[in-house]
Amino acid sequence: MSTVPALFRHLVDDAAMFPPGNLPMAEAVTAHRAHLTSPYADLVGPFVCTDQDLMDVAAEAARSGDGPLRVSVVIAGGAGGIEPAIRWGDRSKDVEVTAVEVRLRDEDDLSRNALRVVRACDDCLDEETAYVEIGLDGAWERALDVVADAGYAAKLRTGGLDASLFPSADQVAAFIIACLDREVAFKCTAGLHNAVRHTAEDSGFEHHGFLNVLMATRASLDGGARDEVTSVLNERDGRALAARAQELTDDQAVGTRRWFTSFGSCSIEEPRHDLTALGLMEA
Repeated sequence: MSTVPALFRHLVDDAAMFPPGNLPMAEAVTAHRAHLTSPYADLVGPFVCTDQDLMDVAAEAARSGDGPLRVSVVIAGGAGGIEPAIRWGDRSKDVEVTAVEVRLRDEDDLSRNALRVVRACDDCLDEETAYVEIGLDGAWERALDVVADAGYAAKLRTGGLDASLFPSADQVAAFIIACLDREVAFKCTAGLHNAVRHTAEDSGFEHHGFLNVLMATRASLDGGARDEVTSVLNERDGRALAARAQELTDDQAVGTRRWFTSFGSCSIEEPRHDLTALGLMEA
């Protein structure tokens, strides 16, 4: 029986090679293997790498043994890079490509770019999931309509190495509500290492908390208006958020995770530490 509660199972995708962690590939793959044999293994999602690194990750996975590595592939070159990554993954015995993650290029009509991406996915995806990263500028909701019509998932960037990459709580609330209204599952990436919203001491950036996003998703599913969802995202009291999480039934937890599927983090230890400190997961 898993020691990881349903609300947090496979919540953290292992993006150790990405900033600000930037772990060397061999170390990242070895660490990922170790996470998957730990008592908290069910917290961990797939290993995240770019399509440019996919072949090298497969070679490292072969050297480390223990079977094929489940990977989510970030496509660096737009829609044209999806098919090569999927086809190469299909032929590899060392990696299992579970998902592709594609960022829409900035242009006046994001929906046109989204259409190119979903058509490329239609042509080559089978069991894999596609996460389409949609920025929150311009007519982003039209792009989300395209993703919804195609039956794929969305991705939201919640931070980065510059303050401009951190959306406001109200913007995140709008995104969550828009996804749920369209029955689109979503993941998040960047800046979400910690459970609770906080101001980073080194940069002064306002970081969202993954527990905030989980509970905001639950609030929206329960019929909360945008101001209520925004309020949950702005909550800085970890104990209050933890209490809300502990009140959820298993069905509510599973229902929440049906839509907020995961987030990419360059650290597995930080989310794990926060969950244990809040009494939400065994140490």
